[in-house]
Amino acid sequence: MARGEHSPACARRWREQAESRQWTLWQTAQAVHGCCGVSLLKAHRLARGWSAREAVRELEELCERQDLGEARVSIDLLNAWENHRARPRPQTIELLARLYRANAVRLGLAGDYCEDGGGGAKVVVVAGGGAEGGAGPLHEARGQGDGDTERRALFHHALLGSRVAMSGRLMAEVERTRQDLDRTLALAGVTEDQLDRLDEQVVRYRREYISSAPLPMLYRLMLELSDVRTLVAARQPAMHQRRLLNATVMLTLLSADALMKLGDTRQAHAWYGTARTAADDMGDLRLRALVRAQQAMLPYYYGDLTETLRLAREARMLAGNAPSSPAALGAAAEARALARMGEHKAARAALAEAEQIFARMPPEGHDHLAFRFSERRLQFYRIGTLIELGEEVDWTPAPSGPYTIDPVLILLDQAAHRVRDGRVEEGCQLAERALLQVPPEHRTSIVVDRARTLLAAVPAGPRKTAAARRLADLLADTAPAGS
Repeated sequence: MARGEHSPACARRWREQAESRQWTLWQTAQAVHGCCGVSLLKAHRLARGWSAREAVRELEELCERQDLGEARVSIDLLNAWENHRARPRPQTIELLARLYRANAVRLGLAGDYCEDGGGGAKVVVVAGGGAEGGAGPLHEARGQGDGDTERRALFHHALLGSRVAMSGRLMAEVERTRQDLDRTLALAGVTEDQLDRLDEQVVRYRREYISSAPLPMLYRLMLELSDVRTLVAARQPAMHQRRLLNATVMLTLLSADALMKLGDTRQAHAWYGTARTAADDMGDLRLRALVRAQQAMLPYYYGDLTETLRLAREARMLAGNAPSSPAALGAAAEARALARMGEHKAARAALAEAEQIFARMPPEGHDHLAFRFSERRLQFYRIGTLIELGEEVDWTPAPSGPYTIDPVLILLDQAAHRVRDGRVEEGCQLAERALLQVPPEHRTSIVVDRARTLLAAVPAGPRKTAAARRLADLLADTAPAGS
């Protein structure tokens, strides 16, 4: 079961409701998709009550019965398709459509660009309801406006609660917001005053993002993006369209970064893809470079350093020779990845280049904004690179600084290197201090998982020390924020 998904029992309760209400399988699949946080493809399988093994067997029997050739499917492949880790070939999409008696759009494997809205009733789960927490009220959505209103109500409801929490339903709506935005970008009378207000909003989000907890910020961004999508939906004059696309890039990048901090790598990848679509449509090389430079940190924190290098170098190529935030960030990201890969000489050269680019950058003021490569961000990347190079760095983050998660990640890197050097007591003490200094709402998966990885690297003997036991107890009592 992927992160954010409801248990299979939730889908079973939807099937029971569907039977009593005489829904079609398509309506049942929509209810499961909307409530349980699963892809449409998986929702079709759950709507039928099939396990992955049963679905594979059904597909194989269908191919044999109708003489359609070899199915070429396995449980692992089906799971990859259902969780968007891979995409089936066109021939396989045809077979899946036959199996589920649907089309590629309803399977979530193609976009729907029809102007008539597709027709037919849709089952929608309203706020506070759903089979996961007991049978909630249902109704049929009449059009896109109703769906947007309900979606906004869901995010407002989440923000107004005493505790902002992550749920399958809300994360499904995060993904649906991105899909709607993708469709709108494929299509595209806004006033100058509206654009000015939007620009001001984007700057405010970039300023507040640095110190805001990722989950409530993500929900606020979803509300803002639903407004932006309405403006982008109608083709605008070229200059207006560029400003709208610029705002779209910034808001989608903030959303992707928040999802990365929350540990939802699948949706983070998808939102970075949407940011790339908007930036590429705009054609601004510096903006295209910024998207790739920011995206480079997702594989850095979640395991694929070669992808970090590829994206960082692509960002530097797009940024060109002029000193800019994307160019400096690309060089700094490359330095950190090379250092972690053991390429020490190349890492030092990349770090020196990042510092040279920053020294040549025009002053951008003292305002701390997300995506602005400030002196403080250069310091984070420099320290992170030096730690990976094995140098002892005596650094304590400023207690009143605007950044919240970045300093903690640096401290955890320091702690991990001390553990690897055999200084387990020091490393565990530093990791404990790092976790305690970050507010609970910022203690997301990207922080908690790194601390758990550090503890897992402690050998069995030293794990009995007082510092290691305290860290283990702290982690046992710590659930990632939003989970």
